[in-house]
Amino acid sequence: MKVPKRLQPLVEDGLIDNVISQLMSGKEATVYVVRCGDDIRCAKVYKEAIKRSFKKAAQYQEGRKSRNSRRARAMEKGSKYGRSQQESAWQNAEVDALYTLAAAGVRVPQPYGCFDGVLLMELVTDAQGDVAPRLNDVVMSAEQAQEDHALVMHYVKLMLCAGIIHGDLSEFNVLVNDYGPVIIDLPQAVDAAANNNAKAMLMRDIDNMTHYYSQFCPALKDSQYGQEMWALFARGELSPESKLTGLYQANTAPANVDTVLEEIKAAFAEEAARVARISAANAIDPEH
Repeated sequence: MKVPKRLQPLVEDGLIDNVISQLMSGKEATVYVVRCGDDIRCAKVYKEAIKRSFKKAAQYQEGRKSRNSRRARAMEKGSKYGRSQQESAWQNAEVDALYTLAAAGVRVPQPYGCFDGVLLMELVTDAQGDVAPRLNDVVMSAEQAQEDHALVMHYVKLMLCAGIIHGDLSEFNVLVNDYGPVIIDLPQAVDAAANNNAKAMLMRDIDNMTHYYSQFCPALKDSQYGQEMWALFARGELSPESKLTGLYQANTAPANVDTVLEEIKAAFAEEAARVARISAANAIDPEH
């Protein structure tokens, strides 16, 4: 096919030898199948912000830090330079997330770098070498659904341990091949510790995946992996080795207000006594 304008510089630089076909066009990017030497890969061409339809992007970018103070100030001011840097940060977020998650043990496409708004990465294929289907196109048994759901929950746990929440995880952002699920599409990845929406996004990600798999295995419907994970994370107790059960019992016992007030009064009394002791000591020995 004719080389798209955005891919032409990569062809000229020898990063891409030829463009085979367009794979898909979505709300944030168009993806092409390309040949790089002997390898078949995919090239994700990010759409410009004005053409991108991803909703509430600012919610996802909250908490992202620029390593360059000048760049960070420009991004805050919304200058032309700042907007270009913000766009670059949006694109590089996916590359950074892919490298981080691959190192953490999450199955994601292997990245090969981002060049002028084009991400080169692994093309996930099935045993026949065809492009792997999205999860929403896959029908499975109850046993397979239970197994794959557990694996996705494990990946979400590893992501959270790495400080990342997908933020847009659903059956449309998961590929499936003979080795199981592969998580894709991460430009909106959320900083779990710095984004005020992190918990809500984690819950939504897990609810989306649980809802889909429960179509094939209804027993999954009542699982509480999101609440369980976040409770462990918030207490600093979540680790890659944490055994998840999908069970969660919220603490619904009402606070004992009288006890709390007594503790506050006791603390005030103790402080008053300490101040009195110091004052008395100073009165006896002014040079103390």
